[in-house]
Amino acid sequence: MKKSIGILSPGVALRTAGSAMSSKFFLMALAIFFSFAQVVIEANSWWSLGMNNPVQMSEVYIIGAQPLCSQLAGLSQGQKKLCHLYQDHMQYIGEGAKTGIKECQYQFRHRRWNCSTVDNTSVFGRVMQIGSRETAFTYAVSAAGVVNAMSRACREGELSTCGCSRAARPKDLPRDWLWGGCGDNIDYGYRFAKEFVDARERERIHAKGSYESARILMNLHNNEAGRRTVYNLADVACKCHGVSGSCSLKTCWLQLADFRKVGDALKEKYDSAAAMRLNSRGKLVQVNSRFNSPTTQDLVYIDPSPDYCVRNESTGSLGTQGRLCNKTSEGMDGCELMCCGRGYDQFKTVQTERCHCKFHWCCYVKCKKCTEIVDQFVCK
Repeated sequence: MKKSIGILSPGVALRTAGSAMSSKFFLMALAIFFSFAQVVIEANSWWSLGMNNPVQMSEVYIIGAQPLCSQLAGLSQGQKKLCHLYQDHMQYIGEGAKTGIKECQYQFRHRRWNCSTVDNTSVFGRVMQIGSRETAFTYAVSAAGVVNAMSRACREGELSTCGCSRAARPKDLPRDWLWGGCGDNIDYGYRFAKEFVDARERERIHAKGSYESARILMNLHNNEAGRRTVYNLADVACKCHGVSGSCSLKTCWLQLADFRKVGDALKEKYDSAAAMRLNSRGKLVQVNSRFNSPTTQDLVYIDPSPDYCVRNESTGSLGTQGRLCNKTSEGMDGCELMCCGRGYDQFKTVQTERCHCKFHWCCYVKCKKCTEIVDQFVCK
């Protein structure tokens, strides 16, 4: 007896093959969609609260208005819950984000990457998807900005759940000096900033040993480094009391450092940031084990920085074409380094500034306006 062999007709075979291919392409398309959706989701950031955002508009607090938290883009689920519980805090989260963004732009004003913002809820664009030392600084300085804003808001009586600092009297404070006043509540600012800023990272779940898990550890470490920098730079401030300014008595309290000092400290940490990798136990370890391990106040990164010389849509680099440079400088702001060897164009511009200012009794200053033509240089 002959065995019957099933043979598909050409039409059926094509339909079957087409069906299989369609299923394969469908699954691939689905995978691409979800990966794209993940990128879009992760591109959103609470940093957007520091941009033009409803959180900075007083009318969002009007009774009966649309709930504040539903108007805020870039919040994770945990951050939205905190928003619902502490709506009066959100304005100061936004102020902290704005402070961090401005400080970032100041510190990098003479660098190829100058902390430029883009017009969406990612704030800094695709460049933040790379675990570079620039990303490390950005996370640290923005977390520091929130501690700064929240601590000051407590002192100024703007929040319902905190007030002046309750920090213990320093042991080295002279005995006859009073410990009181109304200090910045850095303890509360630190705790709330940690809860809010870290919420997004703690919600994300990825396989142990994956690149995503390394980024979460990196982000959490740099967030903490920023918060601790604010905490450690806070110092005692005092005011004199006494007849004719004799300063026979002093009242002292805890006060935040100027945020420029925080930015300067973090910039130093950026310059000495540690390159890290994941070990077999899913922990971040230094790439070069000969160096001392980074402390909780140091910055860490897991990726090399992209090329910031040229515009690149995939990395988010905006390039340096059109940037002003300093012809006489040999530093990063100099035309040779800033323009990456491409050369520069020179043009003249008219600058107007106040000059010949005089004080008039009483009590105002009157200035003249002076104009001058100056040379400026722009990267090709």
